[in-house]
Amino acid sequence: MPDDQGSLLAASFWMLVLSLLLIWLPGVGPLIAGIVGGKLAGSALRGILAALLPGVVIAVALFFGGTILTGIPVVGAFFAGGTLLLYLLCIPTMLLGALIGGLLA
Repeated sequence: MPDDQGSLLAASFWMLVLSLLLIWLPGVGPLIAGIVGGKLAGSALRGILAALLPGVVIAVALFFGGTILTGIPVVGAFFAGGTLLLYLLCIPTMLLGALIGGLLA
């Protein structure tokens, strides 16, 4: 990996953490998280990939976790669907922030 490229997993982790910490700032919180993650990712394309990764991972984890804990796959699907819906509401500003952060890197 070249030195000018950042870590995709680290960028995704920081986007997830910052968006959870800044949840009380609707719109601005995901934008800030996207800018920081995009800068850490190293480029605009890697920043966009880093922005998409946490929501998909959380939705899949909640699906399997909800299914295992309840034993009913439908409940796991509702948990995952609700989380994915909330993520889709926040993702446009996070993608914009990741694009800005990636261009700044």
